Amino acid sequence: MAVAVAAAVLWGVYLFALKRYVAGVPATVLTVLVSACALAWYAPVALSRLSAADVPAAATLGLGGSLALVGSVLGVGAGFVLFVNALALGEVSYVAPINKVVPAFVLPLELLLLGADLPALAFVGVAVVTVAVYVANYRGGDPAEPLRRAVTARPAQLALLSAGAYAVGDVAKRAALDRVGLPPAALVVLVLGGVLLVLLPLAVRDWPGGGRRTLPTATTFVALGLLVAVAEHLTSVAFSLLPASVASPVINTQAIVAVLLGGVILKERRLGTRLVAAALAVVGVGLLAV
Repeated sequence: MAVAVAAAVLWGVYLFALKRYVAGVPATVLTVLVSACALAWYAPVALSRLSAADVPAAATLGLGGSLALVGSVLGVGAGFVLFVNALALGEVSYVAPINKVVPAFVLPLELLLLGADLPALAFVGVAVVTVAVYVANYRGGDPAEPLRRAVTARPAQLALLSAGAYAVGDVAKRAALDRVGLPPAALVVLVLGGVLLVLLPLAVRDWPGGGRRTLPTATTFVALGLLVAVAEHLTSVAFSLLPASVASPVINTQAIVAVLLGGVILKERRLGTRLVAAALAVVGVGLLAV
């Protein structure tokens, strides 16, 4: 649980950094550059922790193992690209809470695909954490309005699709770690490298005109890469120790971290409501930890 909470904090800082420092960068370009920097940072860790025997050849993984790895790569890559595109079309305060209902998708997927055996409190904890993310960005008025917009508004539709993609990635990570026996460090390398390779052709197509002059500085991407490398490692460790339906809601409280940083540093409004959401998140995490 401590590892999952640490991952949530780092991912929340990452969301805040995306909002503040790299707005306007095409999603595919941003993903490829950050993944490349993260791989460079993580290479020494992987080399020190892994041997050739730790990374099974694709032929020995079997159909289930191969599908788990493919699901991890495609889920993470598609989820991030859809999320960045949703941010480009809609307000962060609306897109973020919809995107972070990932646990609502993870729970049925894990029950159906992995046959997880979860206590009743886990279901309550998932519900409370999901409500916390909703409350973090509730603007007042009709409580059902965000739900109606989720059905009709393009940014909300992209955010929901992103949540579904992330959920597939989360469950696939758990399968790769628990059922296939892949070490966490190997999963980090394979996911980051796979996302990089899959999105590289699209990033070349979407590269901004004018090259580097239209992009943030290299230092920005190097710093984001370090953040992602550490967060991905903690995420993989958390999924190796906890069921996906427990690890995912804890890690997705990253949205709370992001809105709190926005309220404190950027002086965004409705900080009081978001503090209530943070308290709900803590309660939800506590229920999951019981």
